[in-house]
Amino acid sequence: MPPSPSPGSAGAPGAVSPSASFLAAYDEVLTARWPEGTTTSRIPTPYGVTHVTSHGPADATAPPVVLLPGGGATSTVWHAQAAHLGRKHRVHAVDLIGEPGRSTPGERPIRTVADLTGWLGAVLEALSAEAGRRPVLAGHSYGAWIALHHALHAGSLRLAGLVLADPTQCFTGFRPGYLLHALPLLLRPTPRRARGFLTWETSGADLDADWLRLYEEGARFPAVRPVTGPRPDREALRELAVPTLVLLAEYGRALDPVRTARAVDRTLPRASTYTIPGATHHTLPLHAPAAAEINRRLDAFLTELPAD
Repeated sequence: MPPSPSPGSAGAPGAVSPSASFLAAYDEVLTARWPEGTTTSRIPTPYGVTHVTSHGPADATAPPVVLLPGGGATSTVWHAQAAHLGRKHRVHAVDLIGEPGRSTPGERPIRTVADLTGWLGAVLEALSAEAGRRPVLAGHSYGAWIALHHALHAGSLRLAGLVLADPTQCFTGFRPGYLLHALPLLLRPTPRRARGFLTWETSGADLDADWLRLYEEGARFPAVRPVTGPRPDREALRELAVPTLVLLAEYGRALDPVRTARAVDRTLPRASTYTIPGATHHTLPLHAPAAAEINRRLDAFLTELPAD
């Protein structure tokens, strides 16, 4: 889920390690849901070591695709996109430092948006050096907020494309009802509250059982307050030259899709915007019907990108 929209900072280095039950649940999703040939790696950055899960041909001629999850979702949430896009693209799913996952914070904490873009820039530089070409950066929810800020910082010289899936705090704010339902989980996270919140937001959708168990275990993850802040500057958005795809959830309770689409049209005029039928904020990107439509939209977007 996305973090609280109030400004904050990452916690101190040296946080307690994730529990054995969290790590077991994480590995179960990788084993059960990620396609054969998936590999993992760890990328050192000034802010700690970043865990990356990768799939697809290492010698792919198509641009690599780097995926950022929403808050608490972990990089494992992208398994459907990795399996689909990995036929042509090298796909890298990244665990956010300070969020549930296998990335490890370092001595230098992430406290500001500049720190976030510095951390992500180091990760993308390492992945781009491996591929020899600019990546497409995609994010969901809080991951989309990070991706958009990085795109504004790095620009078209560093990114081949940008994909924002139900991007929170980017073009419009949260719906008040969403924040009210999220508040108990934000104040005192427990597995039961995590499941209850997802059940409410998704209207009881049949989410992947292995991933749901991991999400619940993430409620016990060592607490680190995420970096948040205001929406990106509108004038800067109008100047963004990176080809951009915005995907919105038709029945999402975090964002009003109609209002958000209008805001995208006003502030990011070169973006393409689509609404995923039947989707809610938290059925993206893994629930089967939503995942299939996301993959179709990603295929079309990636095919239309100019040659690097």
